[in-house]
Amino acid sequence: MTQDLYYLMSQAILQAKEAFSNGEVPVGAILADPDGRIIARAHNQPIGLKDPTAHAEILALRKGGAACNNYRLNGVILVVTIEPCLMCMGAVINARIARLVFGAHDPKAGAAGSLYDLNKDDRLNHMVEVISGIMEEECGNLMKEFFQDRRGNQGEVPKWS
Repeated sequence: MTQDLYYLMSQAILQAKEAFSNGEVPVGAILADPDGRIIARAHNQPIGLKDPTAHAEILALRKGGAACNNYRLNGVILVVTIEPCLMCMGAVINARIARLVFGAHDPKAGAAGSLYDLNKDDRLNHMVEVISGIMEEECGNLMKEFFQDRRGNQGEVPKWS
């Protein structure tokens, strides 16, 4: 398995920046095959698509399923800028992703070690290898910048319309 995690994360960051420029929470995701070839790219789009499930990870998994012509993504790696939430981590496990790589932890909603650690529940029938902290500072700074911009001088994040 030949994978350059830093290259893949840099590609996920480009996706996150696209989300940022569209007014979406800046999360980007990349799916790569066991040899490190990118098979799907996605970024957050719940606002634009008016779909609460349109997280970067979910959209990447959908594209990956189509590219692999299978709902099981055995041997595939998911690289995402921010630790997945419960919904996304559940989808990662159900898709049989081999390895999850993420940049920054999400202490408010993370389900791969921060708030929850869904992958450690041995009652589930699939375990994912989890690697965290790849380009963590850059990923975290992008989120901080986004929410600082949203807060402005008000001190709290305005609600999306």
